[in-house]
Amino acid sequence: MAVNLKMDALVDEMLDAVLPSHCLLSGARGQGNLSLCPACAADMPRNRVCCARCALPLESPAPLCGRCLKREPAWNAAWVPFRYEWPLAQLEARFKFGGDLAAGHTLATLWCEVLPPALPEAIVPVPLHRSRLRRRGYNQELELARPLARNFRVPLLRDALQRIRATEAQTDLNATQRRRNVRGAFAVRLDDSIPEHVVVLDDVFTTGATLAECNRVLKRVGVARVDVWALARAPTRS
Repeated sequence: MAVNLKMDALVDEMLDAVLPSHCLLSGARGQGNLSLCPACAADMPRNRVCCARCALPLESPAPLCGRCLKREPAWNAAWVPFRYEWPLAQLEARFKFGGDLAAGHTLATLWCEVLPPALPEAIVPVPLHRSRLRRRGYNQELELARPLARNFRVPLLRDALQRIRATEAQTDLNATQRRRNVRGAFAVRLDDSIPEHVVVLDDVFTTGATLAECNRVLKRVGVARVDVWALARAPTRS
């Protein structure tokens, strides 16, 4: 993994010398492959003090947040290295809703710079329904998962989960509505070799409803441990 990161850094330096990048937020000189200036890169909101089970940002270190103490999530652990705040939220919105793949590349590069607490046997991105995939043109979770899988040398099972039912956008739904919206929306397609430990990858973790449903169907077919990874943690909604 260390060799992989050093090679990427060398390639970035060579490309930056020939084709200097510019910051996607300020327009200033970027940092090679990152496409962020040092000031904007430093402003990215890190999620360093958080609940180990749901990654909710906490004011002081604690094993679990109050909600997880009352009812622990179904998944085993969560890794979410950033908080969904400005300026990262601006890049995420451009990537997810504006078709800005350069913003997605920068977000994935930022994510790859952080070491995960544990590596799984496989990464499974949350899928889009085919109707939404046609409209958007790409699955943002898959675009984030590809560089992570390559960087950490973990197999990517891009089709292990399928969204078999079109659902409403989760953005304007509360926690209860989100759970109902995704119930029964996913199916698992794995061959005879079922990994014991997988990660379900999403872009933004809000209530965890989508991740919980993915966890449920994966464990139902025999996956022993399911962790969740997301780029950014949003505030919990009621």
